[in-house]
Formats: sequence, structure tokens, C-alpha cells
Amino acid sequence: MDIFGIGTDITSCERIGRMIERHGDYFLTRVYTDWELEYCRGRKQFRESFTGRWCAKEAILKALGTGWIRGIAWRDMEIRALPTGAPYVLLGGGVLEAALLHGVSEIQVSISHCDTHATAMALALRNGLEFPMEKRFERLDKS
Repeated sequence: MDIFGIGTDITSCERIGRMIERHGDYFLTRVYTDWELEYCRGRKQFRESFTGRWCAKEAILKALGTGWIRGIAWRDMEIRALPTGAPYVLLGGGVLEAALLHGVSEIQVSISHCDTHATAMALALRNGLEFPMEKRFERLDKS
């Protein structure tokens, strides 16, 4: 495995909490997928969970080296959780296209938070396999 890029982000939980209070569902449905909404709303520390996923999405784009360019959308990335609680990434749309363009076959992500801040780190990896990259990613279903 080769490292293509790394990204990190830190955000105030209060900032995301204010966005939720001010803009409600408009903000939430623009940034988070249905799975993320259900998961975060079910958490005791829901504000911190939303903030952690915000940070993870920012970190992913930094790891891919794209930033917020045309064709990239918040909901092109979904941060799910394994039964152990460990996060994993699903990609779709413009973010998947960017990953495939650069030969990225996997993105690892780590999220942490306290009462005031959340942080995330993403690692974009290339493994150099010969089979098509689309088969290596678990795709984000847009339905």
C-alpha cells in the first residue's frame, strides 16, 4: 500500500450545533446522508457525532487533494460505523470519481471528540492492484 494523501480537520461542536439550530433540516439533509442522520440522532452526544462526521468529510477531501470543487457534494461521502464503533467510509458521485482518478483504493478515517471539539484524520491509500478500482470501493447508494 502506498499513501496518496492525508487530511485532518478540527471543528467546534458549538459551531455545528448552531448550524443545526439555525438551519435545521435544510442544513442536516444537505450535509448528511439518511444513514448518518439516523445514526447521529440516535446518539446521546448527537451534536458531537454530527461534528465528527463533518470533520471526517473535510479530512477526506484534504486527503484526496480536491477541496470543495465543482462536482463534489457533502452527501458524496458517508461515514458509517462498524458494530465495534469504528468508522468506515462509503463514497459516491464526484468524490468517488476523484478517488478513482487518483488510483485511491481505500480511505481510512479516525474520529475523536470531546464536549467542545471534534477532530478527524483521513488516510487515502493506493494498493496498485490491476483489477478495476470500482470493485475495491464500497459504493454509496444514492437511492
